[in-house]
Amino acid sequence: MRQPPKLVSVVIPAYNARGVIDEQLEALAAQDYAGDLEVVVGDNRSTDGLGDHLADHPLRERLRLRYVDAPDVQCAAHARNAGVAASNGEFLAFCDADDRAHPGWLSALVEAAREFDMVSGGLETGSINAPEIAERVIMAPPERGFEFPGFLAFASGSNCGVWRDVFDAVGGWDESFGHAGEDMDFSWRTQLAGYSLGHAPEAMTAYRLRTSYRALWDQSVSYGEVDPLLYARYRADGFRRNLLALPVVAVLLVIRNPLLPRAVTRLPRGQWLTYLARAVGRVRGSIRHRVWFV
Repeated sequence: MRQPPKLVSVVIPAYNARGVIDEQLEALAAQDYAGDLEVVVGDNRSTDGLGDHLADHPLRERLRLRYVDAPDVQCAAHARNAGVAASNGEFLAFCDADDRAHPGWLSALVEAAREFDMVSGGLETGSINAPEIAERVIMAPPERGFEFPGFLAFASGSNCGVWRDVFDAVGGWDESFGHAGEDMDFSWRTQLAGYSLGHAPEAMTAYRLRTSYRALWDQSVSYGEVDPLLYARYRADGFRRNLLALPVVAVLLVIRNPLLPRAVTRLPRGQWLTYLARAVGRVRGSIRHRVWFV
């Protein structure tokens, strides 16, 4: 069992987050964690004046808040890596600028990390999204954690923690993944390198969802596009295709088409859209990466 860290670095990747980041910073200031922490924001090409906003932020001293410019690669992975490079903590905690950590988030994450090399936390959508938005995405119960069926567990990049020596050993976040999949890749590389991944359901974060159908579609397509890439990289390690996935999804898309009455489909329009978008993304990703994974 590891000793508690002397300093925790909370790293937040941000892109045009001036309008939402204050809610997350206030949540971090309200944490019940008794140890020392610092907050490092990696700014990934923001154009909304985020740097100026943070320069004289009222929570700057309390959170030991620092701003890092991270413009080289347009992705959260690069912003996280830049934030880590500028941080000083022995333990690294990651959250997103537009979410809201529950008061016990960091305490639970750090406590679980005494037994594990990397820790995932739970996500909930009910407290930060309108009901009609929250119903669009099915979120795994916090106590279950995340896993790709038939393969290894993983942590969401919006809520996880890892010891710095482990982070350095596995090479940090892979910036080639772009807008999705880097959290699964990082989690799997960590475990395949012999390190442990634990789950702390009490380390809860309120996860903000996309509010427009267009944004939801784009995000879901991105998730689908990265699945074939993950399969290509990890099939030698046991990552398998589900050969029934395509016919099952095809049937679901037909019989639960939102053009039919809701009483018949019993599926919110947003959920149907995410299934369709992910299927489209998988086809695109299969073509792009020259591997069949739908």
